[in-house]
Amino acid sequence: MAIDKNTGEVITLKVAVNYTYSFQNENPNAIKSFFVGKEKLDRILEQEDCIGIRIYNGNDTETNKENRVLVGVDKDGEDISGGVIVEELSPCPSHCPKSSPLIKP
Repeated sequence: MAIDKNTGEVITLKVAVNYTYSFQNENPNAIKSFFVGKEKLDRILEQEDCIGIRIYNGNDTETNKENRVLVGVDKDGEDISGGVIVEELSPCPSHCPKSSPLIKP
């Protein structure tokens, strides 16, 4: 499947809840989500030829903490690895929403 600026699907809240609850049930001690600020997303997306963002799973070997690495992607599906790369997202738990239907009670 080719990627382009329209890759991805918009889903309903019900489907999103099913996905997140399923993950949380199977991984009760795992990080539930990560937050990244709009400024950082804009910096990635505003790069020349950027059509989207690729999200890599990552692990800090010094702290042994899970994280995500965000990098821009060009029209050929290649990472813009010489550009803006974002890491050190804010995880939940620690910074969780007070009330979200996506977090299992």
